[in-house]
Amino acid sequence: MELYCQHLVDMEMTKQRLSRIVSREYFFLLVIILATLAIHFAVITLPPEQMFDEQHYVPDALSISQGNGTNRGEHPPLGKLLITANIMIFQDMSNPISWRLFSVLFGTISIFLFYLICRRLNLTRMTASLAAFLFAFENLTFVQASIAMLDVFSLTFMLLCFWLYLRGNYALSGLGGALAALAKLTGVLAIGVIVLHWIFVRRSRPVYFIAGLIISAAAFVVLLMAFNYPIYNQWINPLENIQIMFSRMSSLTFDNAGHPAMIRPWEWLYLPMVMAYWLKPHYEGAISFNIWALIIPSMAYMIWRVWRRKDFNAPVFALSWFAATYLIWIPLVLISNRVTYIYYFYPAVGAVCLAIAIGLSRIWGLRYTIKGKARHAATWSVIGFLVLHLVIFGILGPFYSW
Repeated sequence: MELYCQHLVDMEMTKQRLSRIVSREYFFLLVIILATLAIHFAVITLPPEQMFDEQHYVPDALSISQGNGTNRGEHPPLGKLLITANIMIFQDMSNPISWRLFSVLFGTISIFLFYLICRRLNLTRMTASLAAFLFAFENLTFVQASIAMLDVFSLTFMLLCFWLYLRGNYALSGLGGALAALAKLTGVLAIGVIVLHWIFVRRSRPVYFIAGLIISAAAFVVLLMAFNYPIYNQWINPLENIQIMFSRMSSLTFDNAGHPAMIRPWEWLYLPMVMAYWLKPHYEGAISFNIWALIIPSMAYMIWRVWRRKDFNAPVFALSWFAATYLIWIPLVLISNRVTYIYYFYPAVGAVCLAIAIGLSRIWGLRYTIKGKARHAATWSVIGFLVLHLVIFGILGPFYSW
């Protein structure tokens, strides 16, 4: 009888958890995630060959899995280890799932974390859902989560860092930032985002916040040694490793590189760059054109909201995110002349989607304060933009070969 009662209690708790998942809070997010997963799995085996930078990272992961070390010493170990783990689990190099599945899973987690970040910024369910919709069906976001590159792992840990910071878990947030940098060095930009937001908005618990930054640096060094060990089968001096990574990364400049898709960061804003990752199906490294067209207007709108002190928290976070993951590239390239590509904008896409969603939500809200044709114009402008977003996603995405 006691076991039966306990079984009923467990069933009731399970029902409550399921009801929370499919509640109004998460229902639309769940639809978005399931839709993107369905699309990912529909194209995950296309092409069956290694495409774009998979041609570097997959052979390198195979080398690591066979105990032969890495050939990509310019990158930190975590992202490479995740691709290696994906390969070792499936052990079938005739099937692209063996090297792409983890990218899809991390890309899916990033959508969920992005929504949670929006809610932590006190955005309404509608605004957060709009932001998640724009983020999930943005071409560059989808493509980077479709292939075995380091960027999707780094971005997911960056978003984890942001979410933990907004929750006030500064120590764990610092650890998330360290993991982002360990997946790809550019993940360190996550720390810049939270530092800027903390300076302009929070300024609370400074001892704990500084301690979180120290934990982040210490965790990076310690975990760098730990993650390098299974790659090299020996302990590697982390300071020497960091020096090697920076020297190799900075050696590729606009003067000595000849890639046709290299583009300077200020050109990202006025040139709708399309970088071909693969031709059939056409994986395009391109920011969705409607998102690209609103980069400057959306950030200008965030500045205006900060100036007018309207929803101060979210606009400042969007601006901090944009500044630390995009604007920082302008002085870096001016100083180092380091080669950059359009997919380097990938970590900043979330900031733009967040800003655009705030604007769309504001326009949608005008329906309750205006009447007549203006009300219809507000309604259909939002609906039209969302439909256009899906149309552009369909055009740029790897679908036509079906």
